[in-house]
Amino acid sequence: MNKAEKKQGDGGRFEGTTFQDLLDLENVEVPEYLRIKSNPHLGDEDLSVDRYISQEFFDRERDHMWSRVWQMVCREEDIAEPGDHHVYNIIDSSVIVTRTPSGSIKGYINSCLHRGRCLRDESGTVNEFRCPFHGATWNLDGEFQGIPCQWDFEHLADRDMSLPEVKTGTWGGFVFINFDHDCEPLESYMDVMPDHFSRFPLQDYFKGVHVQRVMNCNWKVGAEAFMESWHTVETHKQILTFTGDENSQYDTFGDNVSRSVTPMAVHSPHLENISDEAIIRDILKLSGRMALDSDEGVEMPDGISARRYVADMNRELFEEASGQDLSDATMAELEDAILYSLFPNFQVWIGYNGNIVYRFLPNGNDPHSCIFDVMILLRYPEGSQRPDPAACITLPVEEPFSSVPELGALGPVFDQDDANLPAVQRGMRTSRKGAVSLASYQESRIRHLHATLDKYVDSP
Repeated sequence: MNKAEKKQGDGGRFEGTTFQDLLDLENVEVPEYLRIKSNPHLGDEDLSVDRYISQEFFDRERDHMWSRVWQMVCREEDIAEPGDHHVYNIIDSSVIVTRTPSGSIKGYINSCLHRGRCLRDESGTVNEFRCPFHGATWNLDGEFQGIPCQWDFEHLADRDMSLPEVKTGTWGGFVFINFDHDCEPLESYMDVMPDHFSRFPLQDYFKGVHVQRVMNCNWKVGAEAFMESWHTVETHKQILTFTGDENSQYDTFGDNVSRSVTPMAVHSPHLENISDEAIIRDILKLSGRMALDSDEGVEMPDGISARRYVADMNRELFEEASGQDLSDATMAELEDAILYSLFPNFQVWIGYNGNIVYRFLPNGNDPHSCIFDVMILLRYPEGSQRPDPAACITLPVEEPFSSVPELGALGPVFDQDDANLPAVQRGMRTSRKGAVSLASYQESRIRHLHATLDKYVDSP
């Protein structure tokens, strides 16, 4: 990819081939969602480090934001049968999300109405919710069934003892909850995402990988590491040969949705004279998202670009794996890093194989640590039985992601990110400047997150 005339971007200049230029090279119809460019200028003011290190700001998030937003809890396949349930903890709150006998999904506050003990300490499968302390019991629909020594509780006979509920919603096979009963519907909260993912029915995929680990940084520091691609030039140098980091397009939609689109199978504008053979070799070995993970036996034919070669190879092998016709899939959808974020902490990739999902949760009441979940959604042949979802692998904080073979080439990349994030948190705590300065365009998604966050934390 050679230098070209200057292109005026949304918020800055970039000298070179843009993602939109690459779409012009497609030989199938390009879906409208890829042609959209939406990046209104959000200002260039610094952000105070207090937003990341202050307990006071963390408490405002707890009281005014986490109590009012839609947040992803688990996959529907994690609670496939009646009695299957997932315990979701967020700061001081705990919720049981369960499948009821009718097949519906409900979310209950995880607190016994007798003495307050958590009804469930961990996810699993039960026929009823029975408190481990004294045995007060509720059925799967949240209806009170009784308590030992009922004669001593006659004063509760006329009270509503049903378990308090939270709002629940589903999209793409994910289960969401909201503590605010007056919240807007999940579908409108998600804005353009359901439409943009219409070619990718995530509800039909299965969870092939799930890894969770505590990260020693604020939840926003973790989430923001995946909101821009230009840290690749320093942090992930090994992937520059096939990653158009500086070519990335950044978009924001309404208050809650943003995306980045990073071209693959093209070399970084920071490099020169990279051959197509080198691009093919490195993307297969190091990407972690291609149909093959080795270049062994791969021969580049003459007269075809690395980008088209990888896309055609992916198309053929993805069709074989899923049993679907992908003749209308674009090169961009077959190989590029197209990552959407839903405020505040849910991120998911578009694509035809290996849809990566990220989630960053506060770790209790600690502003200096968070819980990172990474999932990979996979396809399976049409007409075959859906594979069981992968169990969650919980890594000790000192253990690297590269120790998880299921993550493949992604593990070392996450380890490189993890080497930065605790140092970012420490650096903010020791900062004399007391602020961070963001790029106008390439870090616009970070500014968008904080603009939406302010609408919550500054509200009554």
